[in-house]
Amino acid sequence: MSTEIKAPSFPESVADGTIATWHKQPGEAVARDDLLADIETDKVVLEVLAPNDGVLKEIVKAEGETVLSEELIAIFEAGAAATAAPAAPAAEAPAAQAAPAQEAILSPAARKIADEKGLDPSQIAGTGKGGRVTKEDALKAAEQAGQQPAATAPVAKVDASTPVFTGERVEKRVPMTRLRKRVAERLVEAQQMTAMLTTFNEVNMKPVMELRAQYKDLFEKKHGVRMGFMGFFVKACVEALKRQPIVNASIDGNDVVYHGYQDIGVAVSSDRGLVVPVLRDTDNMGLANIESSIREYGLKARDGKLGIEDMTGGTFTISNGGVFGSLLSTPILNMPQSAILGMHKIQERPMAVNGKVEILPMMYLALSYDHRLLDGKEAVTFLVTIKDLLEDPARFLLEI
Repeated sequence: MSTEIKAPSFPESVADGTIATWHKQPGEAVARDDLLADIETDKVVLEVLAPNDGVLKEIVKAEGETVLSEELIAIFEAGAAATAAPAAPAAEAPAAQAAPAQEAILSPAARKIADEKGLDPSQIAGTGKGGRVTKEDALKAAEQAGQQPAATAPVAKVDASTPVFTGERVEKRVPMTRLRKRVAERLVEAQQMTAMLTTFNEVNMKPVMELRAQYKDLFEKKHGVRMGFMGFFVKACVEALKRQPIVNASIDGNDVVYHGYQDIGVAVSSDRGLVVPVLRDTDNMGLANIESSIREYGLKARDGKLGIEDMTGGTFTISNGGVFGSLLSTPILNMPQSAILGMHKIQERPMAVNGKVEILPMMYLALSYDHRLLDGKEAVTFLVTIKDLLEDPARFLLEI
């Protein structure tokens, strides 16, 4: 029986999408919940899954074509069998019989990861329908085996979208992704529509680093997640936002909207571009919850799994260019927010302490803010509060 495969229902903020990749070709057999296609929007990548076991009969919308919400993109034949392959020699019969069994339990993405990492599919616990091993199951198994999927991928192969140059003065023209175009529009809009100004300060990271070194093993053992620096910065920002609520506010027309909660966006770099997932109600989150949520968002961003609901809203943003080695920068506002904090590389520098020179791990902090709403006093006071809290982490617990 033929079934129409349609694009997912897009949210109101998404007008259309583009077929990014077809993972199956016409006539190819698929299992229920196999990934058929990726549809790229200006915010997220949406997956189209097979509704049942069967065969992809026809592709209506090719790669690169624009599709609307719930528009027909393919025809699927449920229960059909793929075109039979030539019979294998008798000596190869055991291998031929084993192949379908692997097809039945592994999704294509999971099989690819298992092959790259040398994992035994029979040892991977499947959480999908009918015990099917999903991509997330394979990634989890790779991590448990002490492997880092993201670390080896660039070495093993070259991304198809990466220009490969041969000869002299060769050029290659590729279209911008929808996400990259949207990011570009938002950044230009922020600079044109706001009176953006940046103030700087520096923070001595030694107290936080000593606290982290003392408790990181116990913290990871108890909570199952590594203690990073971002959790400290999020907690410091929450306290500073409560003391300077104007920094947590936004402009809506001729009104100023004060938010009685702190939803902090954390800028994450992905292969597709910059995305900003949001930590909700951070005032009620502990360090372990913050670190766990950030790690989860990072994995989702890497795999293109972030949903629109993950990136909607936010009252303040933190951007960490230090992970790439940036020593100083001026972050651009994430409208309609009024401020964004930029973290940078921790660098040892000689500092004057009580009349003596000491080598300390220092970090520059940058706060870009909308001068239409914030005056220098509020912005500088906010940044100094973050500095003071990080240089004396005990104040988090004492709330002083």
